[in-house]
Amino acid sequence: MTPGSTIVVVGASLAGLRAAETLRAEGYDGTIVLVGAEPHLPYDRPPLSKQFLAGTWGLDRVLLRPSEKITALGLDLRLGHSARGLDIEGHTVELDDGSTVGFDGLVLATGAHPRALPGALRLSGVHTLRTLEDCLALGSAVRREGARVVVVGAGFIGSEVAATCHGLGVRVTVVEALPVPLARVLGDRMGAVCAALHADHGVEVRTGTGVSKLVTEPAPSGERVSGVALLDGSVIPADVVVVGIGVAPTTQWLADSGLEVGDGVRADATLHAADDVVVAGDLARWFDNRLGSEIRIEHWTNAAEQGVAAARSLLAGRGGADAYSPVPYFWSDQYDTKIQVIGHPRPDDEIVVVEGSLEERRFVALYGRGGRLTAALGFSRPRQLMGFRPLVEAGVSLDEARGQQPA
Repeated sequence: MTPGSTIVVVGASLAGLRAAETLRAEGYDGTIVLVGAEPHLPYDRPPLSKQFLAGTWGLDRVLLRPSEKITALGLDLRLGHSARGLDIEGHTVELDDGSTVGFDGLVLATGAHPRALPGALRLSGVHTLRTLEDCLALGSAVRREGARVVVVGAGFIGSEVAATCHGLGVRVTVVEALPVPLARVLGDRMGAVCAALHADHGVEVRTGTGVSKLVTEPAPSGERVSGVALLDGSVIPADVVVVGIGVAPTTQWLADSGLEVGDGVRADATLHAADDVVVAGDLARWFDNRLGSEIRIEHWTNAAEQGVAAARSLLAGRGGADAYSPVPYFWSDQYDTKIQVIGHPRPDDEIVVVEGSLEERRFVALYGRGGRLTAALGFSRPRQLMGFRPLVEAGVSLDEARGQQPA
């Protein structure tokens, strides 16, 4: 970028902040405009389903950086304003207040938004969890005396919310349409261990059935939820329903931009969606050279690393940028268990337990495909699991990996 140029970063969460920080760290001294739909300084989302929801962390621990460090970056902050249009040829971003921001380079990092049950969000007592406001509203609801909570979806976020609510002394039931939770990510065998983790703590998981409808009752300002009717004909009483059925990339505002949009913004291996436009975080669908295919990843570590990589790619230019091809890592804290995954597990992979036992919920399992190590999963074995990370990165054979005992 030339002196006096402007880079606009759309999205003021983890990926966007890391991009802005990297631009400064790499010596860019032009204008950086950081656009964020929420009015808050950038904050961390994982605690929203855990410590912040539980009330053990305050807002100061959720912010990604203290305000003085944000100020030191010299950003033109446009918080509380969402982007609603992009003109690639004109190099402008239109904001929701009708103003436009010109750019020489653009980082797209608008993340994702929760999927909702049809018509559910108009009902009092129904919640999704993505923002600080979502978390504050949910926390207030579950702390009401005698609250009965139903979590729809036993993925990582839904399971974390269920575990946190259980820790608050709340009666919780989890509903999962799949026969086994997380089967599409971890496979049936390890998904069953995730289900057992809930059962160990007295949280009921109803699997193999979906939601037929939400049962309602009159409320002072419309209707409120009073139960969840399932496709198997049963009804679960509920004062609070948390919908955790996944997220969709926030790309609606890019529909007429000329970029390729389809389950994310499509980009090449260097994260370029156009010559002066890069992508990062939950909305990025890029070509991964390691896999030989496109991929989109919704986890914290990828957002952090990809924000850095996107900024560097933008400064280097499309022709001089390096390919981004990470080995994914993500984690989930549920009850007293830390679940960690390295690599790309698939449900049809061969799975070998090499450390600990499933019954104790303390183990390391390796995933293999075509005889090669593809991923490693750990339950409360962080040190042992991380010892396998170099092996996953190297793509050694599954037999070689299972024969080693990393320190």
